[in-house]
Amino acid sequence: MKVSLILTCAGRGSRAGFNQNKLLQNINGVPVFLTALNTFIKSGLIDEYIITASAVDFDKIKALSPVGVKVVLGGNTRTQSVKNGLSEVSGNLVLIHDGARPFVSTSLIKRVIDGAKKCGGCIPTLPSSDTVVKVNGDCVNEYLGKDCIYKVQTPQGFNTEKLKKAYELTNGVFNDDGEVYNSVYKNLMVVSGEEKNIKLTYPEDFENNNIDMCARVGVGFDCHKLVENRNLILGGIKIPHDKGLLGHSDADVLTHAIMDAILSALSMRDIGYHFSDKDPNYKDANSMKLLERVLGMISEKGYKVQSVSAVIMAEKPKLLKHIPEITLNLANALNLNIDKVGIGATTLEGLGFVGREEGICVNASAVLVKA
Repeated sequence: MKVSLILTCAGRGSRAGFNQNKLLQNINGVPVFLTALNTFIKSGLIDEYIITASAVDFDKIKALSPVGVKVVLGGNTRTQSVKNGLSEVSGNLVLIHDGARPFVSTSLIKRVIDGAKKCGGCIPTLPSSDTVVKVNGDCVNEYLGKDCIYKVQTPQGFNTEKLKKAYELTNGVFNDDGEVYNSVYKNLMVVSGEEKNIKLTYPEDFENNNIDMCARVGVGFDCHKLVENRNLILGGIKIPHDKGLLGHSDADVLTHAIMDAILSALSMRDIGYHFSDKDPNYKDANSMKLLERVLGMISEKGYKVQSVSAVIMAEKPKLLKHIPEITLNLANALNLNIDKVGIGATTLEGLGFVGREEGICVNASAVLVKA
């Protein structure tokens, strides 16, 4: 038995708040719709692949789709888009899946196929854990409760000829293909859906589901030697001490490590590459000004800092009372809430050149997100 897939991607997804179709946003570097498609391909259960796309996104989706996948022009409604896709289907069974549900599993795909083989039409559902009401304007019209109330998911599977016939016999706009099928045949089977098979709709759905608008993580490390007749600057704050850090710039080892972490997150080399200690323009440079330039560089690539964390390794001076001021100064410079900047300090218990009070080192990490 030949099984076809229609992946619906013709919507705009305006509620997600992006400047392009939400299905073109990335999950770990892969567009949302392609993440969903790849699961169907890897399942080995599908013989034919059809994607519906809007005129605006048609060329992009076609260019991103694997060889052998047919992309067809969708309509103004989901119902019309599915009709357009159905005209290209040659399989005995057809699955229809929302391109905005990238977390579909192979086991769910198989359950739906088995149900469609058995009954002609099958949809996955989840029982509602909340009481449901019908609302008219701003008033409750009817309490539906939660007993026998289920949420509908995709993929939905059908005998192809029966679904085509149902579309021929019905008019108007429907919620989904199961509703079209059930309006004619009245024997739509349900199988268990999956909690993780969510539809990405709102900005928080993307933020909470590892979309590549969020997680780019970088690490940074720096060390400077302690010498006399130099100011000790950490995070842009002058710390009282009888020694300071040696360097071409102001040798702010904390800010340097944070800048390296930020650059590392986007594979943009390190501060030595961008601000060479051979360049006289950076002699005694204020590292907070250099940090401002780094933030401008990542902004040009469409990113911003979400959080930073660093640990300062110094035997002396003791930094406990200075940490709040340092943290606040960095938070202001990074345009972050103070709870997004984690600065700690430790000694090395007298070990190594840090323990001998010969220098200070810093380990730092940074998380960047799409601006």
